[in-house]
Amino acid sequence: SSRQALEQARVAAEELDDMKAVVKRLEEENTELRRQARQAEKEQRSLCSRAEGLQEERLLAEGQGLREQIQAQAARMASLEVSGGTVATVGGAGGSV
Repeated sequence: SSRQALEQARVAAEELDDMKAVVKRLEEENTELRRQARQAEKEQRSLCSRAEGLQEERLLAEGQGLREQIQAQAARMASLEVSGGTVATVGGAGGSV
């Protein structure tokens, strides 16, 4: 009976050691996962900041493109007005002569 109790104590001690090893491994995994989570958060903040910068650049480029289109359209309209005015004057002068 005492031999059986000693064997049970030995088995229990081995199980305890195994459990301690499992706990240690889980704590190490947890530490690594927390480190990875912090790194992922840092990368996410960086990517968000970069995306905001790229979106601002895109909007600025679109705005510049629209300004250029407006200027080109204004130049075409001015050109048409000058051409149209010349034609109207010539046509008007020709009509009254």
